[in-house]
Amino acid sequence: MNINQALIAGVALAVAGSMAQAKPNSELSISSKAPEKIQMQFKEWQAGENISGRKDKCFGVALAGENDCKAGAGTSCEGTSTVDFQSNAWTYVPKGSCEYIMTPKGMGSLVEM
Repeated sequence: MNINQALIAGVALAVAGSMAQAKPNSELSISSKAPEKIQMQFKEWQAGENISGRKDKCFGVALAGENDCKAGAGTSCEGTSTVDFQSNAWTYVPKGSCEYIMTPKGMGSLVEM
């Protein structure tokens, strides 16, 4: 492999590795007040489909160690949250669904709680 091929392969790996992998969990549910389209997107995500298109950072919905990135002071990035539904840890969710996501500790939030 020449240097150009190695550089291209490295860039491709970096891009692939930086794609967010939202982590739904069985303790999440969606409010019946959510629009039908949002409910459908949430159910698809819950079933394991990757989020395609636009997404939101949603705080307070990730299980311990399953946040997408930065979980407040003392953490660095992905997988560093220490408790379930940590209020300053976020994960990507389907666009428009965060405000309707219910956890055992309350609702999801678009802002750090």
